[in-house]
Parts: sequence; structure tokens; C-alpha cells
Amino acid sequence: MSRHPRLTAVAVATAALTLLAAGPASAGDPTVTDPRVVAHFDFAAGETPENIALEPDGSALLTFAAAHKVVRVGRDGSGPTEIATLPTVTDPPGAVLTGIARAHDGTLYVNYVTGTEEENGVWRIRPDGSAPQRIVKVPVDGFPNGLAVDERCGTLYAADSARGVVWSAPVPDGNEEVEATVWATGAALRPTEELPYGANGLKLHDGAVWVSNSAHSTLLRIPFRKNRTAGPIQTRATGIAGIDDFAFTGHGDTVLAARVTADKLELVRPDGTHRTVLTGTDGLDSPTSVAVRAKTVYVPSAAYFDTTGTPDPNLLLARVSRNKL
Repeated sequence: MSRHPRLTAVAVATAALTLLAAGPASAGDPTVTDPRVVAHFDFAAGETPENIALEPDGSALLTFAAAHKVVRVGRDGSGPTEIATLPTVTDPPGAVLTGIARAHDGTLYVNYVTGTEEENGVWRIRPDGSAPQRIVKVPVDGFPNGLAVDERCGTLYAADSARGVVWSAPVPDGNEEVEATVWATGAALRPTEELPYGANGLKLHDGAVWVSNSAHSTLLRIPFRKNRTAGPIQTRATGIAGIDDFAFTGHGDTVLAARVTADKLELVRPDGTHRTVLTGTDGLDSPTSVAVRAKTVYVPSAAYFDTTGTPDPNLLLARVSRNKL
């Protein structure tokens, strides 16, 4: 498959995904208000924010997919300040930086998709400023996308969009590399012939790994068994066309999901129903991921599917009420 499905499969993805009409608001829904774009980025320079993690002060850590950089942007839009740049890969072309996760000590983990034996996999960026280093090998035909770290168990989890699996790997103490192993697999995670882009976003939440599947327009829950192996895959929501990454609004199971091909932010309720809460008129331009901290929601847009001729990759912040569900 293409090494750069984000940019080369636009026509396929747009044709394959259909948009679901917004459902009515519920009295228990969190509300999303006061959207404002706090930072604009340079599309031509590869500043396409793919994924996000938050620092304790509320600054956003963003992966620039095409520029292969991790940057920091303040809540006020200051920056971007470069944190790290991954090694350049020219053969095959089309390397992209995807998911990011932050440990409490400031260590960052990022997925780098290169199609090469030496670079494809999960990289660690230490807070001491040392050079990024790959710590988890992923097969060259794998596309690790959403990423999370379980610090209690010292384990990384990554959704693979090409292979349609969830990888797991221990976090190495030193500089050695480890091999990723398949933690979860099944038809619900796989891509389709029409859209070769399956398991996408990934979060750890309430005793389970949650995964979005772009090809199937679904949100999935995979519970942990007592021995930390994967339980049966549960489909928690369907019909979320263009779903990319997502975040939980609180301790319950209500989710805010980025719909990358639709320029929308979707609120997904625990019962699987959902409705649109932000659109392109609010500033979204191919939103890729979501983060929530207290009463603030962060939504990066990468402008992959921009049709205006003036792509506007950006970072949008909005106010979100506390989840009552």
C-alpha cells in the first residue's frame, strides 16, 4: 500500500465515507462552546498536526506529520517551539510522524511510519534533550498510528492502520530495541478494500483499550483480561464517517471524536448515539485528534482534505462542560 495514505488516498477516502446526520442533543450531553483557533501553521512546510499530547501547564505537544517534528504550542497560541526532529527518510518517500504519548516525567513516545527496517516503529524522546531513539520495531508494512503508554505496567500500545491490529511492547529501561507483538486482532480492526486505513486512534480508558476504525466508521472497546491480554472486541458506536483520533470528556464513556474527512468534531455518547458539536465554520480543517484537560478541549487540524485551495492547519481550543455521564 502507499507509504503516505493520508495524502494519496484522499479521493478513495472521500468516496468511501458517507456523512451521518447529527442527532438531537441530550440533556446529559457535555456542551462544547467558545471555539477559537489559537495557532495557524504552514502547510507547505509540512506543519500538519497529526496528534496531540498535553503538558501539565496546558501546552500542546503536536506531531507535525510531514515535517517529522514534535513541537510545543502554548495555550495562548505561542510557538510552535521545536522539541525534536526525527531522522530524514527519503527511500521510500512519504515518511510520516503520527501518534504521541507523554509520560509523567516528560518522556515522549511517538510513532514514526517510514517503511524502512531501521526506522519504522515507536521512538522515545527524553526530556534531557538527547537525540530521539527508536525503541520498538514495527514491521516495514505496518503503519503505527494512535499511541498510548500504560506507565503502571510499563507497556506501549499502538493501533496499526495498515495491518489492522493493536501492537503492544514493553518500554525498555535502557537504549535497547524491542519487537512489537500483536496484542489484539480481528475483523473489526482491519481496513477494507475501499479504504486501506483501519485501526486509527487509540486510548487507554477504564480497564480497556479503545480504538477507532476509519474504514468501518466505528469506535471499539477491547477490555483487558486479568492477565492483561485482550478480551473480545466490542463495537461501541457506528456510523462515525471519517473518524480519526478521539478523547474522553471525563471519567465516563462519552467521547469527542475528530472526523478528519468531514471537518467535524463529534460527541459520541455511551449508548453509541452521536451528534456534531463543531464544524468547519468554527475553524476545523481536517481535524485529526482531540485532547481534553479540565474544561478545555484541544483539536488540531492538519488540512489534509482541504477543498478551499487555502489549507489552514491549525490548533483550535474550545470550552467543554464536565461530563455528567
